[in-house]
Formats: sequence, C-alpha cells, structure tokens
Amino acid sequence: MVNGVAVEGADLARLYEEQASRSAPAYQRVKDLVTEQITSGRWREGDALPSENQFVESLGLSRMTINRALRELTAQGLLRRVMGVGTFVALNKGSSALVEVHNIADEVRRRGHRYHARVLSLREEEAGKISAQFGLGARRTVFRSRVVHFEGDVAIQLEDRYVNPDFAPGYLEQDFTRRTPFTFLSEVAPLGKGEHIVEAVLPSAEECAILGVEESEPCLLIQRRTWSQGALVSIARLLHPGSRYRLEGTFDTH
Repeated sequence: MVNGVAVEGADLARLYEEQASRSAPAYQRVKDLVTEQITSGRWREGDALPSENQFVESLGLSRMTINRALRELTAQGLLRRVMGVGTFVALNKGSSALVEVHNIADEVRRRGHRYHARVLSLREEEAGKISAQFGLGARRTVFRSRVVHFEGDVAIQLEDRYVNPDFAPGYLEQDFTRRTPFTFLSEVAPLGKGEHIVEAVLPSAEECAILGVEESEPCLLIQRRTWSQGALVSIARLLHPGSRYRLEGTFDTH
C-alpha cells in the first residue's frame, strides 16, 4: 500500500484482466482500469498510483503504452504527475471567482483542505520599468515577494508581487508563511479597485521546478493590479498549473 493505493502486482493484473473482454487498445484498457478505481472511490484524491515500472511488470505491457495512458489521464485532469516523485489521483481543481479578489488561503480552507506557503524571497529592489506604473517619483525601489501557495502538498500558485513601499510599511518584516501578502495589504491599504488580465502560458524551467509540473503543462496566468485610495499599491503575477486550478463566475442579465 502506497499512500492508500494497493500496488501489488497480482492486484494490478487482476484489475487489467477485468478489462480484457473489452474491444479497446491496451492503453485504453489501462485508462479504464485507473478511471474505474478512482470513480469507485477505491483510489482517492491525493493517493499515489503504482509506478510505471510496476504497471509494466505486472501487466506485461510496454512502457510506451503505460506512459500514454497515464499522460492522457493527466491531460484530462484525473491524474497529476510530480517530477521525480510519482503519479497521483488529482485533487478537485481549486477555483477562484473570475472578477473578485480573494485570499487564496481562505479559498483552500473553504474546500476543506490544508493550506500552507513557502517564501522564496522577500526583499527591497530597484523598481526598474515598473517605477512609472507606481508613480514613485524620486523613490527608485519597491518591495518584492515571491511565495508558493499549497493545497495539501500540491503547489497551486506561484505569486510574484511588487508592492509600493509608501502604502505598505513593514512589508519586509512579515512572515508570509503565517498570513498571505493579500491579508497584510488588505489591512494596511484596503482595496479600492482591482484589475485582472488572464492568459494561458507555458511555464519557464524555473517555474516548472517550483510548481512541480512538466514544461509542456499549460499554466493559467493572472496579472493583477490593485489600488487603494486612488493609488496603485500592488502588481502581482499569479501563476497556476492548468490541471490544478480554474477561474469561474456567474452573471445575471436581469
């Protein structure tokens, strides 16, 4: 048993034999095997699947066949693959309101899951090209934080945020593993206006390593600017693995 999933070779072989009567290619029968275990509840969210080697040895199929089955189930959102770790039953996708601004920690906890964060960097640096956006005048530096947000043990967002120092004194002294940058900024510079730009992107090699995704996985990028008292306070780049996150919203025409 590995993280709740039985991985005995005999069990895998028996499950595959149950698919043998179906007139489908071998990779499809493997997909059906895995799908049935998940939909039946035997393999649950976050459970580890047998390794590709275990599938190959137990079922007598080629690695190419097994890899195709698992790769397609990952693309469908049923599985998630973590480089160097293994393949897992995917968590239900986290979601965020399309036009509202929320605290990601609250979103995770509302779904009944454990939230935690890892701070990659927190420092003051040269404002460079974004100085004009903030209207900093003589000031040439901004605060910058890079934080990874987790749902359970899965990274769901890489947050790269620039902050106007005039509106957030004490930003560099905060422990963002205990509360999010959003929470702190909401206290010191209450949100007056926000702007979202959403696009699909491919992550960089560094971002893949941080989020634990493959370079071919599309990601959802939200570029967010927020204002308080008419002044721009924060510019954030929020990167989410596409298989783990979605935006949703409703509207009423009446």
